[in-house]
Amino acid sequence: MRIFFTSLFAFLISGLAGGLIAQWLAVATGAEEEYIIIFMFSVLVTFVVTFIFFVAQLTNDPVEAVAKAGKWTLIAFVALLILLVALILYSDSSAAVVRKDMPMVAGLGLPGLVTIVIHWLFVRWRVKRSVADTKAG
Repeated sequence: MRIFFTSLFAFLISGLAGGLIAQWLAVATGAEEEYIIIFMFSVLVTFVVTFIFFVAQLTNDPVEAVAKAGKWTLIAFVALLILLVALILYSDSSAAVVRKDMPMVAGLGLPGLVTIVIHWLFVRWRVKRSVADTKAG
C-alpha cells in the first residue's frame, strides 16, 4: 500500500511541477495552439515515469533500483532531446526555422526533466524512509 501511495503522490507532485514549467514556458514564449502538444507530452512523461518508478519500488533492493531507474530515465530523456535538436538542425538549418522551433524543444525538454527529477527525488526519499523504518522496527 505504501508503494501505491508513494507513486500516487509522486505522480501528483511531479506532474504539477512539469505542468507549471510548461505553463510558464507557454506564457514566456507567447505560445498558441501548438503548445497543446507540450502539455500532452508532459502528461505522457509523468505517466511513463510513474510506471518506471512504481516497478522499481517492487524489486528486492528498491533503493538501488530507484537510483538506477532515475539515472537511466534521465539519460534516455536527454538522449532523445539531443536527437530532436539534431533533427531540427539537420533538417533545415535556416536561422528562422531553428529560432521558431527552439521554444517547442525547450517546452518538450524542461517540463520532462523537471518531472523526472522531482519524481526521482520524492520516490528516493520515500524508499529510503521505508527501508529505514523496516530495519528499525
